[in-house]
Parts: sequence; structure tokens; C-alpha cells
Amino acid sequence: MRTYRTKSIAQAIADSNGMDHVAVTFESCEHIVSPFFHGTKTAFEIGDLIGPGHPMNHDQDRISNHLYFAALLEPAVWGAELAVARSSRDVARIYVVEPLGPFEDDPNVTNKKFPGNVTQSYRTRHPMRVVDEVDSWEPHPPEVLDGMLNSIARLRNEGLDVVYD
Repeated sequence: MRTYRTKSIAQAIADSNGMDHVAVTFESCEHIVSPFFHGTKTAFEIGDLIGPGHPMNHDQDRISNHLYFAALLEPAVWGAELAVARSSRDVARIYVVEPLGPFEDDPNVTNKKFPGNVTQSYRTRHPMRVVDEVDSWEPHPPEVLDGMLNSIARLRNEGLDVVYD
């Protein structure tokens, strides 16, 4: 296990100002370089394969057709925190993963609040191999996590919690 550091989402937003976004598609993803991070509550061993078809981190009632991962650590932190937010017994985990097939920009964040894919978030329909576990990472402050959970609940109550999966 190693400690990994990447820029924050806020820094990625600042760095993207004025830059053109090159779309990442299943046909054109080889220009994106690792490491890639995946946040979850599931315990994996190095070498394990992760496949789609599991409940989504933020909504355990939805089964995902894709696996989601990011080149920034912070989106994986969100994934891990949301996966355990309503459980006192689960542990938030972040893994370094290697996608074993093509991937694309995550349409749930790309060109939404900010142009392009500032969170460097992607998804794949193929398995990913666990290559390492991130042993040290900063959780969001409790009030920030509560704000995210409240926003998700509000969207759900308004019927606006759309996920393009």
C-alpha cells in the first residue's frame, strides 16, 4: 500500500479554465493515463477483478451497468464515503484500479456544472483489476458530506436524481 496524492477537484477546475476538453470515448481512451481510483465499501485483495452489476455507492437500490473510476483521488473519496454513509459497520475503501477494457467520460459529470470532465471521472462496462489500496486519504469534513447527502436526498424527493448508466 502506498499513499497517493492528486490535485483536488477545485484545483482541476482552476487548471481547466480556458482549456478545450478532448472527449474520452470507448473508441478513444488510450490517451488517459493512470493511476485510476475507485471508492467503495467492498473489501478487495490486490489482483481481484471488479465487475459491473453491483449496487451504486450513492443508491443501494440501483444496480450499476458500469464501473466508475477517476484519475483524481477526490471523486473516489466521494464514492467511498457515499458507499458507507448510511452504515456504521462498513469501511470506506479506495483502490487503485486498472481498467481491462475501453472506457469513456462519466456522462453524469461531464459537461454538467463545469465544461469538460474536470473531475477526470470515467466509466467502463469491462472488469477492472485491483492493483493497490490507498492507505491514506483525507475524508471530507462531516458538514460537507452531510451537504452532499442532503442534496442527493433532495434530488431524489424531487424526482431529479437521474443517473445515466
